[in-house]
Amino acid sequence: MTSMPALLGMHHVTAIASDPQRNIHFYTGVLGLRLVKVTVNFDDPFSYHLYYGNEVGNPGTILTFFIWPGARRGRQGTGQIVSTSFSVPQSSLSYWVGRLIEHGVSYDGPVSRLGERVITFRDPDGLALELVGYAGTEHRAGWGGGTVPAEHAIRGLSGVMLWEEDYDQTARTLTEILGFQHIAEEENVTRYALATDAGIGIPGTRIDVRRASGFWTGKVAVGTVHHVAWRTATDETLLAWREILKAQEFNATPVMDREYFHSVYFPEPGGVLFEIATDPPGFTINETVEQLGTQLQLPPWMEDSRAEIEAALPPLSLSTMPAKEDV
Repeated sequence: MTSMPALLGMHHVTAIASDPQRNIHFYTGVLGLRLVKVTVNFDDPFSYHLYYGNEVGNPGTILTFFIWPGARRGRQGTGQIVSTSFSVPQSSLSYWVGRLIEHGVSYDGPVSRLGERVITFRDPDGLALELVGYAGTEHRAGWGGGTVPAEHAIRGLSGVMLWEEDYDQTARTLTEILGFQHIAEEENVTRYALATDAGIGIPGTRIDVRRASGFWTGKVAVGTVHHVAWRTATDETLLAWREILKAQEFNATPVMDREYFHSVYFPEPGGVLFEIATDPPGFTINETVEQLGTQLQLPPWMEDSRAEIEAALPPLSLSTMPAKEDV
């Protein structure tokens, strides 16, 4: 498959939360990310879809949430992404320990894993998160206009970890179809990464797979990851990827118009939902950089239903400063 287009790294991770206001308070107020888009789930327009990232929401910095008020908690297990990692400067780990303590967030670490120092913690819905200290992350732009000083700001996504019942099928998909390379292994965790112009194994290109044979199956609901998306450059390469997936008998969707990107979804053999998404057009197509995340944005095909949608959604305050009891 020598003509296979290259995936460029992580585009975004989408998880599920229960309370939109609490979610905004935690991710902007505690973690210092920028709320770059307030919209709705295009497949369920009476629920919020919130996007966080750096100043402009560059691909590779984005964590998004479907908001499911009143839904049950999910369960971590096999066939699931069980943790999402952000990269921070290696010198900032002590700052982050202090910040988590200040906001009453329980944490573990820093501990060593695959040669890196990692802090683990959970958000208010129980979503498993990590901060990975990385010495070469200074070239990545964080969001310096929020609650965290620019020198300590989260620089973007580092990677995700999958738990798999049948590790071999997932490994073959990553290496033989999607273009990942095996770069490290520790106990029952194997790390794969995409090769980029900046090198291999850098944050935002990595996926860890844990052999978890015999463990219970995960259930996707509140406090779990819904899917992970990988970057491609253009609509043309997205179509090429869809043809590759179809040829390999993956259950790939048609190209979906998500307004800020176009994408194709497919489950990998272990059941984890993957997405391939285009870098363009980005989040500034309907808001200026200064206005990002300040108003509810609907795609053009939903504008006629705006009044009905707004009436069904809970009101939001977009303040980034949480009260202690909110986190």
